Formats: sequence, C-alpha cells, structure tokens
Amino acid sequence: MTVILAIPCSTSNFICLLLWQDKLPVLTLGRSAELRPGEFVVAIGSPFKLQNTVTTGIVSTAQRGGKELGLEGSDIDYIQTDAIINYGNSGGPLVNLDGEVIGINTLKVTAGISFAIPSDRIREFLLKSNSRKIRGEEKPKKKFIGIRMSTLNQSSQMDTSNGLTCDNQVSDRVNNQDLLIMSPLSTRAGLREGDVIVRINGRATEETSVIQQAVRNESVLSVVVRRGNKDLKFTIVPATVDVFN
Repeated sequence: MTVILAIPCSTSNFICLLLWQDKLPVLTLGRSAELRPGEFVVAIGSPFKLQNTVTTGIVSTAQRGGKELGLEGSDIDYIQTDAIINYGNSGGPLVNLDGEVIGINTLKVTAGISFAIPSDRIREFLLKSNSRKIRGEEKPKKKFIGIRMSTLNQSSQMDTSNGLTCDNQVSDRVNNQDLLIMSPLSTRAGLREGDVIVRINGRATEETSVIQQAVRNESVLSVVVRRGNKDLKFTIVPATVDVFN
C-alpha cells in the first residue's frame, strides 16, 4: 500500500508530497524547537532536476519571522540557514546530523540566506489536518497564483545573477523572482522568472502586499510585467490551496 500526503502552503508557495510505502525506510520528524544557532544541517532536494543533491550549512536562527521576509500574512517563524537551496529544492527535507527532519526547504533570498518551515509547524499541521478529517470538517482554503516575490531594489538590479535586465523606472516594483515549481498557474499564464510586476488590476505594485491583497480579493487578475524593455500584459485566475496552519 502506498500513501501520498500533500502539504500545501500558500504562505510559502510550495506543496510537499510525502510518500511512504510498506517496508520503505523513513526519516524521523525531529523537534525544531531544539535547534540552536551554529548547528550543522543538510538540505536534500533536486535543484535543476538533479535528483538527490545534498548541500550542507549551519543554522543562523530558528525563529526568523515571516514579516521580516516581507510575508505580511505569515505567522511562521522560519529556520534560516546558509545551506545552498536552489530552484527545485522546495519541498525537500532539512536534516540535522542525527538524521532527523527538522524543516522543509521553501525559500531562497540570495546565496547563503535560505529558509525552511520548522518541523514543529509541520507536525502541528498534520495533527490539525488529521483532527479535521476525523471530525469531517472541510479544510480552510486560500487563493494563490504560484509565484515567489521579493521587492526589487537597487542592489537586486545590480546583481546580474538574478537575470534582471530592467531599468531604474521599475526600481520599486515587485520581482517575480522564482516561479513555484509545482504550480503551473503562472507559467501557463506566460510569466517567467525575472519578470517585474508593475501593475495588477490597474494598481501600481510598490509592495508585495498589493499583489497579496489582489489575490485574496479578486477572481481574475490583469497583470502588467516589465520584461527587459517591454511591458507585457497577462491574465491569471487564482487557484485555491489548503491553508497551512
């Protein structure tokens, strides 16, 4: 018998698929509350479709608030590490030296600054989800469009590694930095990594909160992006995802 459990998270833009089968070895879910700065961790994933890629790093903090990362609606304290996380690592485990999963890799800001959802939060989600299932309750949902965002500033424009070719006129706009690998919504709509979102439903996007509000409140999104020196218009219909709480 094989069981697949999907753990979607609209706040952190990923869906983790956990699969286990009879007689397969499993990893223990550790206690992220016991993590301390300076501890060594191992990130496992498939960046750029390279399966079973392993990188190492140390923990900077186990309590980096989501609001510090510009995630206004987040109440999660993330694990910050310098383990290298790239496109394709999201959803992979962050493991301590005892072989316990202490986080789920979810976000890279820049080289040496990456974040994972703590295992204690995963455990809490699983317990609540199972409790709702037993009671026959419907799962709470949120809308999402399947992108990661960061506010574009002068330093990110100068960093050629992010693939941006925009000019100073979009210095305060939002950069569609990394498309969600397991959601085809934005790729089907036509958005690409490195696109700079300048307007959404006719409103200028100086902050990520403008886009988050539009996703929550609107059924159809008219998005204008700057790609190189061109402005392009796309239409996106948000999908729904189970709330990670």
